[in-house]
Amino acid sequence: MFHITRKADYAVRGMVHLASQPADQITLLAEMAMKVDVPQALMAKIFQHLAKVGLVRSFRGARGGFQLAKPPKGITLLDIVEAIDGPIAMNRCIIEEGACGRESFCTVHPVWKKIQGKLRDELRRVNLQDLATR
Repeated sequence: MFHITRKADYAVRGMVHLASQPADQITLLAEMAMKVDVPQALMAKIFQHLAKVGLVRSFRGARGGFQLAKPPKGITLLDIVEAIDGPIAMNRCIIEEGACGRESFCTVHPVWKKIQGKLRDELRRVNLQDLATR
């Protein structure tokens, strides 16, 4: 079964929460974790990673927390999911060229590639601003 991981789901929840806050506000990790129903320790690991890849800014100290690194309209579901889970693929032969010796004559390969393209396109169409205003 194809699915996004629990970490990616948690990342999306947290990012939507940040997008619903005023742009200049720093949101405390504990507050965000509570609001989106995610264990705080796991949320901390996820958001440290999102800071490393440039989707959020992190602030240390007593008033520390997180805020989006760019406007919510500029961050898509694809950005978040792939930041956590890596490239989305229906099959490994789509990501790793040469991973399958059947690629040149496989009748299913083009189907996987088409489905993957449509899924990526849909995830790219939805941005945090869309989700935060729903």
